[in-house]
This record gives sequence, structure tokens and C-alpha cells, in this order.
Amino acid sequence: ARTHISTMALASKSTARATVAARRPGFAVARPAACRRAVVSRATSEVNDNDFGTAVLQSSEPVLVDFWAPWCGPCRMIAPLIDELSEEYSGKLKCVKLNTDESPNVATDYGIRSIPTVMIFKGGKKMDTIIGAVPKATLVQTIEKYL
Repeated sequence: ARTHISTMALASKSTARATVAARRPGFAVARPAACRRAVVSRATSEVNDNDFGTAVLQSSEPVLVDFWAPWCGPCRMIAPLIDELSEEYSGKLKCVKLNTDESPNVATDYGIRSIPTVMIFKGGKKMDTIIGAVPKATLVQTIEKYL
């Protein structure tokens, strides 16, 4: 029985996965964590279990919270929309992202069962919830109700 895999075997397996991925657009190849973290831009900030209360619940302005995970394709699809909204509503709305893999307590507290989930908070209370990758117009319509 083999007890280890040689470096050459690992290299050939990753090359094979990349080849399959090139031929099959729906086939995903795992990326290093550094690549996956690029979902959060400068326009938005990250929150976690420790600072959620301060950053979201005690905020003086309405807060849009994007519950996401690095492995979630639809989360990566709406990430640029959240960044655009953060810039467009700067000074009126605070946009933050919460990685549900790294901060499961807040996700559990708010009953997050599907991602992406976007919630709007105002005055420390949850006002609205949007589940799934939705068009920007849907997000804008929901935001406008609470400004």
C-alpha cells in the first residue's frame, strides 16, 4: 500500500483538473484562499461574529449586510453589485459582508439557510431580507424603502 503521494503525482492531478475545467465550463477548480478573499472590495468592509453588534446593530445609518461564503458562485456574482451600491449610497447606507464560514454564530442567529442572503438593518433591527442572486434593481428597490 502507498503511504504518500509524490509531488509529480500531485502536479499531474492538478494539471488534469485544469484541463478538464478548460473543456467543461461548469467544472470548477479549487483556488487558493488568497484568490477567494478578493470578493470583498475597498468599498465594503468585512464584519464577523465579534464586531457585528458594533458595526451593524449600533450603526447610526442603515446597513446592508451581505451573508456570503468563498465557495458560493452566486455570492461571487452579486459581490460587484454590492460594491457598486456601497459607492452609490456612500454616506446614506453602510455596506458590509459577513463570511458565513468564518462567522457562523451571526448567520445562525439570523436564520441564514441559503446564501447569498442580503439583509437591511436600520436602528439595530432587521428590516428586510433578500435571498439569492438578484438583479441590482431589486436591491435598489429594497434599499430605497429604508432610506
